[in-house]
Amino acid sequence: MTVEPKASSSARSTAVKGVVICLVLGLAAPAAAFPGLREGLFGQRPSDGRQITTPPVARYVSEDGDVFTLDRSQARPLLKFDNSYEVWALRPQPAPRGDTIYKNDLGEPVLRATRLGGITLFTDQRPGGSAAALAGVGAPLRLAIMGPQALLERLAQASARASRAARRLIPFEAEATPSSSALIADAAMVTSEAVVRMTRRADARKLLERIVKVRLVAGRKASALVNDGVLEVVVAPPDGLAGRPSSDRIVQVAETVR
Repeated sequence: MTVEPKASSSARSTAVKGVVICLVLGLAAPAAAFPGLREGLFGQRPSDGRQITTPPVARYVSEDGDVFTLDRSQARPLLKFDNSYEVWALRPQPAPRGDTIYKNDLGEPVLRATRLGGITLFTDQRPGGSAAALAGVGAPLRLAIMGPQALLERLAQASARASRAARRLIPFEAEATPSSSALIADAAMVTSEAVVRMTRRADARKLLERIVKVRLVAGRKASALVNDGVLEVVVAPPDGLAGRPSSDRIVQVAETVR
């Protein structure tokens, strides 16, 4: 999993200050609503034997300064960094000592949650993990309602972003219905993120010459493939944000084209 450069200093400062203010001034609201806030921040076991709880949708700040939201209120946990378009759909798997490992659609670890409430974030820069502190309640990660005009604008935005990064036109086209429009719009931005990431690699020219056009369609299972220069991204609307390939998956598909 690739993480973009760290969140802006203002966003990071705001999150950290919010935690400090609550702790220093002893504000009661967060602690009352979520008894495990202090334990989530410092990995401490409650002295009265209570079960540690954290908000189902929470914001965290890693020790490297990455700010992200983890939404565990849905069937598939979702994660989004403050400075990225992409929402990552994760798969939880049990780990030793009662911990849980959350993996992306390539099977790579993204987070580790301990039974005591601690969170560790894994990135390309910190494959060994970076501890993350609970910074408060977050907003649920949901797909926005998307009409035809808004979808066209999002496709144009994704095409412009990918084309600017590749320094040539990469058109985006889609076959959408009212039920698939929102997910296709999201998948378009994720695909543009994959193209941007390809341009930063040493083998960028080889990867990008394989992609002439992007086509987004609905299907039964999320997937991506490249055929005759067309990168086809398939989304599965019933699966929500988990129903489209991640940017990691799309980059991997481009790598394997012969």
